[in-house]
Amino acid sequence: MSETLRPGFDWLDLPVERAARRLLGCELRRELDGRTLAVRIVETEAYDQDDEASHAFRGRTARTDAMFRSAGHLYVYLSHGIHHCCNVVTGRDGYGSGALIRAAEPIEGEDVMRVRRGRGGPALTNGPGKVCQALGITRTLSGHDLSLPPVRLVERDPVDEARIVTTTRVGISRAAAAPRRFYLAGNPYVSRL
Repeated sequence: MSETLRPGFDWLDLPVERAARRLLGCELRRELDGRTLAVRIVETEAYDQDDEASHAFRGRTARTDAMFRSAGHLYVYLSHGIHHCCNVVTGRDGYGSGALIRAAEPIEGEDVMRVRRGRGGPALTNGPGKVCQALGITRTLSGHDLSLPPVRLVERDPVDEARIVTTTRVGISRAAAAPRRFYLAGNPYVSRL
């Protein structure tokens, strides 16, 4: 049975590059051990099934199923067998697309995130694995509906386009020249290359 785009996430029913830009400034809120942890998204990368660098490129599998759901789901994978990374799924059910949350700025529960990461400052959440470690996001949350606890995506007003920098993505070998990485200019939590 096919699902339709759920109310509340129609703002992410866009081509993935636009959705990845639109996510900048939005918040991920995580309920963990009785505390609320929240971050503002400051860097994303766009991936979809027509993109050689995307996990969805070879089609829907048990591993990538979440990426083919409707906008507003979470797709979580393990990078290099070590770091969890998360994507906000974009678009309609059946088309594999998502925006990697590459970096985020802590806005609530930073003390808990520091304990989880063993450090503070920009190194707390200035990379995709760091974001997931700080928020306690693992593959057990892949497919999670981001309108529900324990992880919710909160829409915020779009950021001024003049503040968004567009570059090539990081750490990939296929489709490496595609300008599909977006970040907020001057934000100290943007990943260091």
